[in-house]
Amino acid sequence: MKYLLQRVRYVALTTAAGVALAGAATAQQKEIVFGLQCDRTGATQTVGVNLCPAQHDYGALINSKGGIEGYKVRFLEIDHEYKVPQGMEAYERHKKEGAVSILLYGTPHTQALTQKLTEDRIPGTSPGFGTAAAADGTKYPYIFPIAASYWSQATGATKFIRDKFGGSLKGKKIAYLFYDNPAGREPLPIFEELQKIEGFELKTFAVPPPGVEMGAQILDITQRFRADFVISHLFGRSPSVAIKEMKRSGYPLSKMIGFVWASSEADIEAAGGWGVAEGYYTVQFAGVGTDYPVLKEIVEMYKAQGKAPPKEMNSSVLYNRGLMTAALHVEAARRALKAKGGQMINGEDMKKAFETLSDFKDLGELAPPLEITPTDHEGGGWVQVFQVKGGKFLKATDWFRSYPEVLAKAIKEHGGKS
Repeated sequence: MKYLLQRVRYVALTTAAGVALAGAATAQQKEIVFGLQCDRTGATQTVGVNLCPAQHDYGALINSKGGIEGYKVRFLEIDHEYKVPQGMEAYERHKKEGAVSILLYGTPHTQALTQKLTEDRIPGTSPGFGTAAAADGTKYPYIFPIAASYWSQATGATKFIRDKFGGSLKGKKIAYLFYDNPAGREPLPIFEELQKIEGFELKTFAVPPPGVEMGAQILDITQRFRADFVISHLFGRSPSVAIKEMKRSGYPLSKMIGFVWASSEADIEAAGGWGVAEGYYTVQFAGVGTDYPVLKEIVEMYKAQGKAPPKEMNSSVLYNRGLMTAALHVEAARRALKAKGGQMINGEDMKKAFETLSDFKDLGELAPPLEITPTDHEGGGWVQVFQVKGGKFLKATDWFRSYPEVLAKAIKEHGGKS
């Protein structure tokens, strides 16, 4: 009898342990994984060190509220050092870990992974970079720019300059200063088309990698070409070099506008500070500054943990972009889970959910009025322009988009490859 009692007790204990382990496994499985590709150590690490922490912070904020539809969220980060082979390896690991979507980073990486994402039916986002033709969701079903592409940035910058000149660019000289790689060259067809429409003189100035030597180009722009306005499309360390060189040449920075990767606080500080960059204009695809409710929530989350707010918040341009991207992935997952009645989702479910993000208001004015649909994965190509003024970025325009007919023509002509 004693033996039987011990045996019953043993079976009961092992059964309970098994149930507990099964419960733990189930709890662990109640998690949505997003693949986060990042650059904290490579050529554009000044972006990654501020953008990627925001995405983790947004995930922590969502989890502090109980997650989404009973699931926790996890942004699985891999630093690919802005190198394509590492980016391909990162994707394979993300896929193995069950990622339902990928936060891509880098134009060459996006182009290299486009076919893989399509084959595996996993959506990837490329906000503000990547292949502009991927706005066409019928040709690029698993790539979602979700923010103004380089083509939309080109049309936005041109419209802004046109408005500065009273609505006409006829006879004006526009210089395009760009990093000489595929990303830097991508807007060229758009500028050439806009040149025909608006009648301005366009001259291009390529800056070879790593983008820290451009004295000759600046001299050509300011002294020989005598540009009426300069559009800068540079990355990494090169935006700050351009600002310093322009300032040194005596060119008024109020006649210069940078694309989104030439437009962060880090670029201004590296150029010598806000006084040096006074007047400089920047294109943005997410709100700039700290006056947004979601940022206040993150500050309160840190305070509740007895911690100071993250220092990365000071780089609001990049931090806010990270928040916007993370929020769109989380919201897509929320909608996908609801559509499946709370059952686990996959990449195909996420794709369908991304294509419904036309009424996303969770971030208020930090995000543009996106209109992502099955045919428009860019969401409309909305931008804002900010200016360096009085030691900070001041908003110079509300959200706007421009030259839709030019963009539609380019997408039709160049969007055949997927």
